[in-house]
Amino acid sequence: MRSNVLPVVSLVLALVLAVLGAGCASVPPLPPKALELNRDGAAALAAGDLSTAEARLALAIEFSPRFTEAWVNLGYVELRRGNLERAHKDFAKAKDLNPDMPAPHHALGLLADRRGKGKEAEKYYREALKVDPGFVASRVNLARRLFQRAAFDEAREQFLRLTQVESDVPAGYLGLAECLLRLDREPEADDVIGRGRARFGDTPELLMLVARQLLRREAYAEAEETLAPLTADPDRLRAGAAWGWIGVARLGRGDRVGARAAAREALLVDRSDGVAAEIARRAQ
Repeated sequence: MRSNVLPVVSLVLALVLAVLGAGCASVPPLPPKALELNRDGAAALAAGDLSTAEARLALAIEFSPRFTEAWVNLGYVELRRGNLERAHKDFAKAKDLNPDMPAPHHALGLLADRRGKGKEAEKYYREALKVDPGFVASRVNLARRLFQRAAFDEAREQFLRLTQVESDVPAGYLGLAECLLRLDREPEADDVIGRGRARFGDTPELLMLVARQLLRREAYAEAEETLAPLTADPDRLRAGAAWGWIGVARLGRGDRVGARAAAREALLVDRSDGVAAEIARRAQ
């Protein structure tokens, strides 16, 4: 059985919405106290202390009402709370104050993503990249959005650029390989996976792709051996996905009982796992 006919729980989709709480940096001539409060407010936001973050960021804005970064961070507080209209007002205010910064555009993209408005989110991520092509968070999220709507060639272009803009993280390589697999460009995907392993070693994400390489080649025993350690991964979704692909390997060599057992393990973690659901169906 060829594994590439199965639904894929994509590594790309495991990419989280980019850095809600990382905060924004700024430079003088803003008042030093405003800068300090924004920095401390961003730290409180990252720690999940939303009340403290709100107080510090509001005070930073009181010191400097045109402090764009503080408005963005205050919007992130409201986004974390689920106050989407208030978050929009704060992000829009930041964009009006300084449309030549990528952060407000990106924040509006995150808000549109949260609301399920994919096209609008893409527009804002592209606007952020027009301001700063090196703004990694928008590059990641634009590529993710394109992948989710099956615009695989466009997503491939964005992930390829990400490997150049942010070469020290594996996300670009992972996304690029995923897109190439969806485009049936397996030799190119294999090359990307090889370059990723040479650069980052055998990370769990890359090992998952290696296992899928082996499944495509019908090297079922070797694929299961590669996947087995991932079933104990602290990331439960990754562990569940590993069980799903083990089900593919077992079914590929005719072990229907083992395939059903692996699919059950995967579905215990994630009932929406398409690979595991398909294996459970085929292994009946």
